[in-house]
Amino acid sequence: MNIRRAAGSATAVACASLALAGCGSSGSSSTDGPTVLASFYPLAFVAERVGGDDVTVENLTQPGAESHDLELTARQVGQVADADLVVYLQGFQPSVDAAVEQNAEGAALNTADVVELEHHESDEDDEQHDEDRDEHGDHDHGDLDGDPHIWLDPTNLVSIADAVAEHLAEIDPDHAERYRANADELAAELNQLDSEFAAGLEQCERDTIVVAHEAFGYLADRYGLHQVGIAGLDPDAEPSPERVADIHEIVEAEDVTTIFYERLVSPKVAETVAADLGVETAVLDPIEGRTDETADQDYLALMRANLEALRAANGCG
Repeated sequence: MNIRRAAGSATAVACASLALAGCGSSGSSSTDGPTVLASFYPLAFVAERVGGDDVTVENLTQPGAESHDLELTARQVGQVADADLVVYLQGFQPSVDAAVEQNAEGAALNTADVVELEHHESDEDDEQHDEDRDEHGDHDHGDLDGDPHIWLDPTNLVSIADAVAEHLAEIDPDHAERYRANADELAAELNQLDSEFAAGLEQCERDTIVVAHEAFGYLADRYGLHQVGIAGLDPDAEPSPERVADIHEIVEAEDVTTIFYERLVSPKVAETVAADLGVETAVLDPIEGRTDETADQDYLALMRANLEALRAANGCG
């Protein structure tokens, strides 16, 4: 069983072999249980809930950081080498992919093998938007073939929780039943959240949501919404004047009241478009990571805040 009971010395060996100056232990690794390394927040949330008190979970993406842009430090590469289980999304964070391929000694769970990535279209007849996608790229998502934001459909996290439980059960069979029970408990809460979204968005005055970038395809498909992105999957891409004109037409035609932006991305473009149209702005959180403002809220709370924002914007009864 690949559990580091002497985490400090194991890390020292990893540091020496990798010649990584400043590499240290993974932090709270004094537990005798497995150490789990998650590459960004939603996966850390699942690992913490499934592992419970029997595991130590570390998140490679620090609060306030943009998960897409993660570059691992030498210490973090050492953590990958030391972890009993690495939970990540291959292609989403290329530096994590490289570290897993080169250094992971324990098990690795690629969540793209658990949940099939999908392609989502917003206004698919918009040729200019397609040209913008070709020019700027959907995002630097490495080798991903599809939308990586799988966690915004809570039922996808049910499958990921089951997979985490199975991996932990193999690593630490003494607590296998507890891991599976934790996964079942989390699944019940995620299914309850799914029911709340379905009921809360069932009767609305409109179903179009205008977002800063198209991170919400899974959420939109799950709950019958029509996502329109000012940018594509790349939150940093500047929309063309033609794209902005298209957004103006859509907002007016669909009686949209709100332009959504994200906490970890500059709201400048969304605020400019909203001001020109005389509509509101509001946060719709893709929950790729947490900020200082949301540090005390977990995935479930952040998703419920998204639900309330959607209901207010779309006039849901």
